[in-house]
Amino acid sequence: MQAKLIALDWGTSSLRAYKLGAGGEVLEQRSLPLGVMQLPQAPHPVNGHPGSDGFELAFEQACGDWLNSHHDVPVIACGMVGSAQGWREAPYCETPTDATRLASTLQRVRSKRGIDVHIVPGVIQRSPLPNVMRGEETQVLGVLHALPPQAQAELLIGLPGSHSKWVQVVNGRIAHFDTFMTGEVFAVLSQHSILGRTQQPGSGFDGQAFDRGVQVALSVHGESGVLSTLFSARSLGLTGELSGAAQVDYLSGLLIGHELAALAHVQRQRRGDAQLPALVLVGNAELCSRYRRALGACGFTQVSLAEQATEQGLWQLAMAAGLITCPLPR
Repeated sequence: MQAKLIALDWGTSSLRAYKLGAGGEVLEQRSLPLGVMQLPQAPHPVNGHPGSDGFELAFEQACGDWLNSHHDVPVIACGMVGSAQGWREAPYCETPTDATRLASTLQRVRSKRGIDVHIVPGVIQRSPLPNVMRGEETQVLGVLHALPPQAQAELLIGLPGSHSKWVQVVNGRIAHFDTFMTGEVFAVLSQHSILGRTQQPGSGFDGQAFDRGVQVALSVHGESGVLSTLFSARSLGLTGELSGAAQVDYLSGLLIGHELAALAHVQRQRRGDAQLPALVLVGNAELCSRYRRALGACGFTQVSLAEQATEQGLWQLAMAAGLITCPLPR
């Protein structure tokens, strides 16, 4: 089938490329460990930095053969490729924002083969503690595309990861978002703190240990904050109540529990009532499964999962920018 768009999700550590057909369907996809901080080495780096040549090499590896076979197909990219360390910086759009506004501020960089790569800007939320994201805004748009208009009136979209984002959508626009560094903190504590000394690899997910961690975060013990409960991931092992393998999932549940307890508190404050909004999760299936398990314990009863959010978001942005046209119904 003829490709209509090449879409790139270009992050810090990886580059995912999608060849999309006339209706936005994925014809082919590939993933390479060529993120903006892991670019191929150009023959002559400048001041030790690969510069634009590193991006050129990664771009060719990701989709050069597609471009050879499909001439003049447009290319769009989201993620850290648009950061200050990226191929071309795409300045942040301020909240509230939507697909139309993001599409109107795409930045272009011309590759050596003469193809324009259109880079999606990130989003900034200006406040006393400003918040930013790159890449997640595209996933949000992909989620919204799959929902009826009435579901977009008020919605919470969760994107678990190293820096989990919780995005408040109002009338189809990104209105507000919060960031929790849960994944990165878990990695640091497991690899570089005393909590990791007694952890041991397990044979699989220990749901009982995970649930225990969530419940501790939600209990009276958790009211003093995450710093007051973290040491229990070690002390419960020292007293024989948690095996070394169970400590890993206990710590995961503890941190996710604290994150979601704070999220539920903030949501109730903003809404002025006890009812929590409908929620859609986007991301790694295993991680989303953990979050979905913990969300139920935190009072979120309407939780669903979204798939192919990034590629569909890039398709929607390409249409909004006029890079492609929506096929006419037969």
